[in-house]
Amino acid sequence: MDNQPIIVKKIKKGGHAAHGGAWKVAYADFVTAMMAFFLLLWLLNVTTDEQKMGIADYFAPAAASKSSSGAGGILGGRTMSPEGARISDGGVPSVVVTIAPPPEETADRLKDDEGAGDGTHGFDSEDDEFLREAVEKEEKSFDKVEQALRQALESDPELSGLAEHLLIENTKEGLRIQIVDQFRESMFEIGSSRIADRAKALMGQIARAITNMPNQIAISGHTDATPFRENNGYSNWELSADRANASRRALVEAGVPPDRFAEVTGRAARDPMLVDDPTNPGNRRISILLLRTAQLPDPTAN
Repeated sequence: MDNQPIIVKKIKKGGHAAHGGAWKVAYADFVTAMMAFFLLLWLLNVTTDEQKMGIADYFAPAAASKSSSGAGGILGGRTMSPEGARISDGGVPSVVVTIAPPPEETADRLKDDEGAGDGTHGFDSEDDEFLREAVEKEEKSFDKVEQALRQALESDPELSGLAEHLLIENTKEGLRIQIVDQFRESMFEIGSSRIADRAKALMGQIARAITNMPNQIAISGHTDATPFRENNGYSNWELSADRANASRRALVEAGVPPDRFAEVTGRAARDPMLVDDPTNPGNRRISILLLRTAQLPDPTAN
């Protein structure tokens, strides 16, 4: 038998082109972006409107108001609606019922520095910077109160139509929030210090907006010029003081600490908002004043 030759056949397979790793990096970036997107959606779903407003304020802070009068304050001395009560031109508070002096650290520092030095109001550059920061911080807190009240009036059905009853002024003394009567609705029962239900709900919103603020509070009650006198001598003076005190109690019941109140005043009809129409219901109001804790010295003062 012939020996046949052994043939060995080698088959060389064609190789595939090598793949790079760039696709892995692109895929990882895509997965990371999707995870960040879904995390953003989750955060938007679980945060409250107040938290969203705070985040927005952090990235786009509102400029502090430079004005010290109602003409250039938060609402310029006007109501939130086009119509409503107008600005008062006269009158100063008096007849204090209760007084609790504010133990504010900033106020104490201002008193210690006042009058010192050589005609510069006792402030050096460091004090000026400290005071300026305190004033700007307080202005921002006043802005947040206005925003919170505006949002409450827009979102709470129980407060529908009360925008024209609310007047906010950023004044030299502080932030003044006034609840004002209108012809078709009164915040108190006629001739009484009993607060109407809708006015009490509004008081609750005001309390929530100012509870955590450090400012002392001064409340004054005002009536119109319509004569009111009972046989026992009870007059508009007593009525305005009782309404102011009832407002204080409503704020305390809604969460404002009792020691925040510096004074409660009855002004009767001595400080009309509508000077040319003293019997107008718009003169009947409760004024809630958040007293300033910091104020820049008046450069025109001697």
